[in-house]
Amino acid sequence: MSDSLVIARRNVIRMSRIPEVVIFGLIQPIMFVVLFSYVFGGSISVPGAGLSASGYREFLMAGIFAQTVTFATAGAGAGVADDMHKGLIDRFRSLPMARGAVLTGRTLADLMQTALTLVVVAIVAVLVGWRTHENFGKVLAGFGLLLLLGYAFSWIGALIGLSVRTPEAATSGGLIWLFPLTFISNAFVPPENMPTFLQTIANWNPFSATVQACRELFGNLPAGYPVPDAWPMQHPVWASLLWSALIIVAFRTLAVRKYRRADA
Repeated sequence: MSDSLVIARRNVIRMSRIPEVVIFGLIQPIMFVVLFSYVFGGSISVPGAGLSASGYREFLMAGIFAQTVTFATAGAGAGVADDMHKGLIDRFRSLPMARGAVLTGRTLADLMQTALTLVVVAIVAVLVGWRTHENFGKVLAGFGLLLLLGYAFSWIGALIGLSVRTPEAATSGGLIWLFPLTFISNAFVPPENMPTFLQTIANWNPFSATVQACRELFGNLPAGYPVPDAWPMQHPVWASLLWSALIIVAFRTLAVRKYRRADA
């Protein structure tokens, strides 16, 4: 843990010295909040809310938040690939330190950046009309689930970064699979209008579980919204926790194993 915190501090200092990385990382989710709210608000019907722009905005925001934390995966992968490309990873591996500390420190630093981004996006969401309807504890728990999902996906990004040769390839590889993951879900539209096989994928998607859990914790599920019979949708909080834990265990194991064998 001590080694991991040292590496996390190194990465936080690096981020503070390259503020444009953080700034550009904020622009995209803010654009999604504004564009989805005003372009699609009033055009997409949500069961229980109809074509209400405010109803869709509340339905949408949990999906935007989840998309924000998962899209940080690409940045995590690019950062690891950049360290590999510059030979920094080889220097770390020559030191008497825990083998998993380099990646753990990197993912912890990425988690801090994700938390900052999430705060800014939430403020913008409030400015465009998003509101919560549950107590502070539940709202805080919802954001906790989002950060846990983001941390889990950062390990996927770390594995991608260790598996490619350049930061550019890590960025592309980190985004390609995220688009179907986020759009074949309940984030932006109700899955009930999708083809049957896509409904099944959407209902068992770990991304969908966190989105559904946040809607419940934020009080953003419209009255009368039909909850699918799939277990993750019936118990989204537990499903979100379970999915995130499984992703962390699986991809941390794979990433650390890859780190031990990787060549710069």
